[in-house]
Parts: sequence; C-alpha cells; structure tokens
Amino acid sequence: MRLSQVIAVLEKLYPPEWAESWDAVGLVCGDPDAEVGRVLLAVDPVAAVVDEAVRIGADLIVTHHPLLLRPVHGVAATTPKGGLIHRLITSGVALYTAHTNADVADPGVSDALARAVGLTGPLRPLAPSPDDPARGLGRIGALEAAVPLRAFAARAAAGLPATAWGLRAAGDPDRPVRTVAVCGGAGDSLLGAARAAGVDVYLTADLRHHPASEFLEQDGPALVDAAHWATEWPWLADLRRRLAEELDLKSHVSTLVTDTWTLHFEGEQ
Repeated sequence: MRLSQVIAVLEKLYPPEWAESWDAVGLVCGDPDAEVGRVLLAVDPVAAVVDEAVRIGADLIVTHHPLLLRPVHGVAATTPKGGLIHRLITSGVALYTAHTNADVADPGVSDALARAVGLTGPLRPLAPSPDDPARGLGRIGALEAAVPLRAFAARAAAGLPATAWGLRAAGDPDRPVRTVAVCGGAGDSLLGAARAAGVDVYLTADLRHHPASEFLEQDGPALVDAAHWATEWPWLADLRRRLAEELDLKSHVSTLVTDTWTLHFEGEQ
C-alpha cells in the first residue's frame, strides 16, 4: 500500500491538531506515493533504530519522539540529524512522528503505561483536554487491591522494560497504594494535578529533585520515577494492534533500549 494510506490511518488515530503548538509531528521524511510493506515502531528516531529498519527491510519508521523538534537551517550529512535524514532517504525509509497528539489520545501513551504497571478497570485523564474530557494527559486508575508502595514499585519495575536507569520511589515504603496516576514521559508539570486528584502514588519520568522534594513536603502522593523511554515504550504494542485493525501491513515493535542512560552504579551504603 502507499505511505499516504498509512498516514491517513495514523492521523485518524492521532490527529495532528491534537499536538501541542511547540511540537513537530507528522511526516518527517518520505514520499507519500511510495509503497510501504513493513513498518518499524520505536520510541526514538536514532541511528540504531534506522539501522534496525534497514536490517529488517522496513519502508517506514513510526516514532514517538520527533527528530526535528526545533527549527533547522540545513540537513548536511556532516551533522548527526542531517546524517540520519540522508541515511533514511538513501535507504528508502520514511519517518513519521506521533508525539503529544499520541500522549493525549484515548487510548494513548499513558493508557498503555497504566496497564503495564497493573492498573485495571476504567481509566480517566489526569489532565483532561479542554475540548474533550475523555482524552488528555496522563491517566488515573486503580489496582485490584491496595499494596504497600514498595510492592507497587516492584510491580511497576517488572511491568516496564529494563533500563540502566531502573525505577525509584519516594515516600513511605509501607504506604498503602490503591489509586494511581501515571504519565508517560516527563511528567513533573502534572505534579499539582496528581495532588489535586488525591491519588496514592504518581508514576512518571524525569522527576527533578527540588520539585519532587517540595511535593512530598506538602503531603502529596508518593512518587515513582522510571526511565523516560521505558514509560513510553508500552504504547508501541498498542499502536501495532491498532494499525493491524486498520491495515494489512507487517509491523514490528523495536525492542532496542534507546534510553539515554546506559550505566547505573550504586555507592556503598
């Protein structure tokens, strides 16, 4: 089928107009009239993912993170991103991005994260979209039964792909946890929403020391901080399933760990 047909389905699932004004989503590289037979789904548009696409014979890569988020004035092959664009073009591989429009979709990135860490039953947005409260950033759900924070953190770690960053928690390890808020990717902008929602724990990525410390001092929910890549990777399986429902297309979820951090050490206690 043509790339334009795949794009039409992607934009039905994740309309570009749902993206934040600062975001860069949609077709990054490729000819809409080109034929597509195999798609590679990944979080990051990095060299290793392009290598994988070429190796498996993919004609299209769909990533969550944008390649060109900020304006550029050239794509010379002497620069990392320019070199990647050249590699894509010469290999006949298109690149498409669904970022914040996939974050707010229903279901979207945070729905997949919620299921991966054990939330059951209905989910609702942590920060509903003004024009449609059924979708929005983050999700709130519940566990089947309350467990201590330490047990929930262990369950979350087991449900997410392993990374050098791992998973860390802040709060009383024995605190009972039943209601949970999650947000795939960097979610410290939703700390206030998590407190207002009255959840027992908030799981996200990229939490910073001072906002997290102040949040806990104000008797907020416990916090769980996971690797950025790991919190968004579960969405790829959901994307694959939804594409299969719409298109007769071979798709492959990349299992390459492209999280930024590659080493983790603990000092002596």
